[in-house]
Amino acid sequence: MPHGSDLPLAMLLIFGTAKLFSEVFEYFRQPGIVGEILAGILIGPSVLGWVQPNELILAFAELGVMFLLFRVGLEVKASEFMKVGASAALVAVLGVIVPLGAGWLIARAWQLSQIESIFVGAAMVATSVGITAQVLAARGVLHARASRVILAAAVIDDVLGLIVLAIASSMAQGEMNVFAVALTGALAIGFTILVARWGTKAMSAIVPRLEHRLSAAEGQFAVAITLLFGLSLLAVYAGVAAIIGAFLAGMALAETVGHRVHDLTNGVCELFVPFFLVGIGLRFDLSAFANASTFMFAVVILIAAVASKLIGCGLGAIRSGKADALRIGIGMIPRGEVGMVVAQIGLAMAVISESLFGVVVFMSVMTTIIAPPLLNWAYRDVKALEAGGEQKYRIG
Repeated sequence: MPHGSDLPLAMLLIFGTAKLFSEVFEYFRQPGIVGEILAGILIGPSVLGWVQPNELILAFAELGVMFLLFRVGLEVKASEFMKVGASAALVAVLGVIVPLGAGWLIARAWQLSQIESIFVGAAMVATSVGITAQVLAARGVLHARASRVILAAAVIDDVLGLIVLAIASSMAQGEMNVFAVALTGALAIGFTILVARWGTKAMSAIVPRLEHRLSAAEGQFAVAITLLFGLSLLAVYAGVAAIIGAFLAGMALAETVGHRVHDLTNGVCELFVPFFLVGIGLRFDLSAFANASTFMFAVVILIAAVASKLIGCGLGAIRSGKADALRIGIGMIPRGEVGMVVAQIGLAMAVISESLFGVVVFMSVMTTIIAPPLLNWAYRDVKALEAGGEQKYRIG
């Protein structure tokens, strides 16, 4: 096969199978997002082996989740986001402590080393907000209080997860650099609060002036995308994930940009988000479970990953009522690419084995597949809002 055909073939396989599986799942009234992840498993190394994960596919996947969170941010007003800050903080803290403790205890009971156990717990901490955000946007329920708590808690969760990962990495290197961990945490928290609190006011003053001076077509969209990449880069420098910067960029622009920016962003998401979802499935590795003990350990970790977020985050939101507490607990279940990043760091540092890496990837993928149907069920009584600028997106 000529080298020049590799890229279009890979894109055809990924995009085509993702949309096909999404349509099939939607036909049977199941979340299309699950179909797209399963499409990745099917065409990936574990089953058919048609597509191998590579740097280009991973780059497309990262763009997909960045635009997805930017799109979600455009539907969230900063004033409403800040109102749920206290509730979200409690949800995030308990949603870190309970999974971290559960992962560590189970791994130690399985006679894994101290540092391996810490990395298992760390991989169970952070929520993949992209998956939950996609489902909530698709159902048109981003306006619900539970949804706002989930999004805010996921942002805080990312900062706390970063601190846990920094501590685990320091311990793996044989020493704890308290100053470095504290500095990383302070920068991450400061950046998030700064943009969330004052970003909207700044953009309300800046964007209209820039748009008036720009002569290029789609000037407002160009400004929006520049802010998206700019804040994503600053987020990385501050120590948090680029997707948090993308979400904050969208939220900062939510009360400033017009419907045209929303429409163009939706178009970009339709192109890139399937690569994010299929990319999760591509990294699923069945060969790691040839050993019965490893498979049993993976199942126990999966159950603990689901239960610990339900219990921890649910308890943190119990004042909102049982229904919202359940929605919030379910919304925080997906680990997605976040759990896999933690596992990859542990593998690169040679502190976890290949089989343990496979267990964490299994947990990350399965929690991502489990969450959308549960969210659909939990939000079954919440009315979708499609008027007043809020849009209902199709899953996948």
